[in-house]
Amino acid sequence: MDKFLIKNTTKEQREQIVKEALGYSEFGCDDCGGRYGYDFYEPYIDGEKEISELTQAFRASYVSDSKVPSKSGCGYAR
Repeated sequence: MDKFLIKNTTKEQREQIVKEALGYSEFGCDDCGGRYGYDFYEPYIDGEKEISELTQAFRASYVSDSKVPSKSGCGYAR
């Protein structure tokens, strides 16, 4: 949605958007983090990358890191 784009929001608004989306405002968590938690969205909050860019990078990483099905049988390569 256009209302969440960096150009349409302030840093404070982006920070609030992320906290609400992750449910941190409900928990009162000011120091939450983790690989795909608050820290994952820092580039968006800082105005460096849009959420769609972060999502796209995550998907690319997920696909490239996933196991490839083996050619024999239906199991995954181990």
